[in-house]
Amino acid sequence: MRTVLLTGFEPFDQDTVNPSWEAVRPLDGTFQGDVRIVARQLPCVFAQAPERLSQLLEEFEPELVIAVGLGPGRTDMCIERVAINLNDARIPDNLGDQPIDTPVVAQGPAAYFSTLPIKAMVRAIKAAGIPASVSHTAGTFVCNQVFYYLQHALAGSAVRGGFIHVPPLPQQAALCGGPSMALGTVIEGLRIAVITALNTEHDVLESGGQIS
Repeated sequence: MRTVLLTGFEPFDQDTVNPSWEAVRPLDGTFQGDVRIVARQLPCVFAQAPERLSQLLEEFEPELVIAVGLGPGRTDMCIERVAINLNDARIPDNLGDQPIDTPVVAQGPAAYFSTLPIKAMVRAIKAAGIPASVSHTAGTFVCNQVFYYLQHALAGSAVRGGFIHVPPLPQQAALCGGPSMALGTVIEGLRIAVITALNTEHDVLESGGQIS
């Protein structure tokens, strides 16, 4: 059976909820045609997230992988273009680790690009009335680490992968201020992203200014 793997993160930085996990979890076990969606949670821990991701890739042998993370301050669904080989944490992870200027993969390339049809995904999500854009920075925290490690693990294979940042939930914004997006909207946006990625072999040729 063909499989799509979605990952979200556990809560971090004193939050009791992480919208990335809350959004992918309802899609677990659902189907898009003959493709089964599997959703699993990753730890927000530098020392554990790559190993857990590696286990999931081996277990499910997916043909498509989309990792999802919380983007504090983001106003829309951000389809990430590039991951960099750098851990530089502004806050400690959930085990208190705070790496500064360390590589994700020693001697690895400086960066990896997403292999998803990111512009087609943005266009499809926006066509459904959901704010979305192409993003050119996945940060330097565990989200970027997972994105980079994913692309490193998939390099040279036919499996496509990438990363999406989602805004905080309204209840998080109510406590801390800033932008938010309703959980149902995020779930629908991710569902559209999966369908578009599965059905799009070559990305659309539109300028960043038009699509973002």
